[in-house]
Amino acid sequence: MKILHVIPSIGPLRGGPSFVIRTMSEGLAALGCDIDVVTTDDNGPERLDVPLGRPVSERRVTYWYFRRQMRFYTVSWPLFQWLRQRVPDYDVLHIHALFSFATGAAAYQARRYRVPYVVRPLGTLNRWGMENRRPWLKQASLRLIDRRVLSGAAAVHYTSEEEREEGALAACPQRPVIIPNPVNFEFARLSSGWLNAHYPSTVRKRIILFFSRLHPKKGIDLLLSAFAQVRARVPDVALVFGGTGERDFMEQLRRQAHDLGIEQDVVWAGFLEGDAKHAAMAEAEMFVLPSYSENFGVAVVEAMGAGLPVIVSDCVGIHREVSAARAGLVVPCQEKPLADAILQMLENPGLRQEAARNARNLAETFTAARVCERLVHLYSEIAHSANRKEAVDA
Repeated sequence: MKILHVIPSIGPLRGGPSFVIRTMSEGLAALGCDIDVVTTDDNGPERLDVPLGRPVSERRVTYWYFRRQMRFYTVSWPLFQWLRQRVPDYDVLHIHALFSFATGAAAYQARRYRVPYVVRPLGTLNRWGMENRRPWLKQASLRLIDRRVLSGAAAVHYTSEEEREEGALAACPQRPVIIPNPVNFEFARLSSGWLNAHYPSTVRKRIILFFSRLHPKKGIDLLLSAFAQVRARVPDVALVFGGTGERDFMEQLRRQAHDLGIEQDVVWAGFLEGDAKHAAMAEAEMFVLPSYSENFGVAVVEAMGAGLPVIVSDCVGIHREVSAARAGLVVPCQEKPLADAILQMLENPGLRQEAARNARNLAETFTAARVCERLVHLYSEIAHSANRKEAVDA
């Protein structure tokens, strides 16, 4: 099958979706699919340094990048023109995100050429985002554009039951399917020493690790406050943040750490990737993600794959799986329960060891090979149904 993935951005500063689309595309290509990805040069406040308007081949996947004219809605007219010419060449479109120019453009061209498409909302229908990020504009977009995008989809691809439930409340889309995100585990657990070498304040400290975009929805305010409670009881701890965010929000977080009196034990390591990220995971005792909203939790799965016990909020998409597998602890988005969970994990080595073993086993269920087999089955069903309908209509 020839599959086109449409996504507004695959810039690393956009977080998990940018990495998932590569893992997903490469996994599908390994199973024999012909995969193209069309996107823009967007990278949050920056732009990617990539060739524009011509194919870029990486690991059996072809990427097409087009200039972003506006950061708002990631508008790209060259991308629209390309879709208008190329959509008929594909058996199925997989559209990632809502509330984006690329989403509406791809769905429009797919309907025009009667090419079936799948929509993966990327958590855009989750309650927190609908209520806290331009709610009026999202409701208007939902009424005018995105509800039609969803209603015309052959399937709406959710990555967790949590995301499906919240999506149904926001838009009531038909034909939901739950297939988790594929996560790449192509790394070995590295020996410790990287953090100590780069951040001497972590020497002889027990590391609590967070890596993700630094964004208000990630519950970082809760984590800083909880860490202050933990540090008062267990002084030999350090909290390491691997990630970056908007400048104003970063300054706000630093002020909070200063006001709490914990700034000397909080490390802002910036965006971590490759060996640096893996080394940080090798040195940590646990991973914590207390998000107010998270449709899946790629960073959680990466941490579990590295053998880290995890502590997540009950708003992280895969919290039910974490709880059922006993791969960590699940808490509400509240300061004291979060602090209590971190203390429990620090003070109970048996719990840490059991959760670490279970975390590795759970992470294996999210490998690219397993997940992409399910996607191929979905695409095959959709393409077959579309061909059958065309034959009947003819």
